[in-house]
Amino acid sequence: MAVDFSAFAAMLSSLGVPGTVLELPRPAPTAQTAAEQLGCDVGAIANSLIFAADGAPVLIMTSGAHRVDTDAVASLLGVSAVARASAASVRAWTGQAIGGVAPVGHPAPIRTLVDSWLRKYDVIWAAAGHPHTVFPTTFDELVRITDGLVADVGGVPESLLATIVGRGG
Repeated sequence: MAVDFSAFAAMLSSLGVPGTVLELPRPAPTAQTAAEQLGCDVGAIANSLIFAADGAPVLIMTSGAHRVDTDAVASLLGVSAVARASAASVRAWTGQAIGGVAPVGHPAPIRTLVDSWLRKYDVIWAAAGHPHTVFPTTFDELVRITDGLVADVGGVPESLLATIVGRGG
């Protein structure tokens, strides 16, 4: 399936992002499917998750190895509730469908948090506005282009839970 990502690629270039948009052979609606196609660690996938924080959109760029701790995010943002946005809200706020939400290129700026866990990777991969497209970036570049706030947004990574439980902790 040929995807025209030229407008998104031009926008990245205008932001000074040197990475090239790649079209994947299959959709990558999850961090795991993206990592499998790219041959990278699932933690190097920057999931673009849209939440409603007291009804306002918040984009959380989280490592594919994490689940977002919505209570911690609500506390960080000083709001009463943070919940996953509906598919209709995601489309309205970003202009993009779930599974392909990019960190930039939305109709209006969205308050963004960037998971500090992503800092451990030299190259991270983010969606490029379509479930078939991704682009490489760095942690610092992702923070810059999103004007994001670096935050600890997740609990213990799922991959470590078994290890911790196995140690009796």
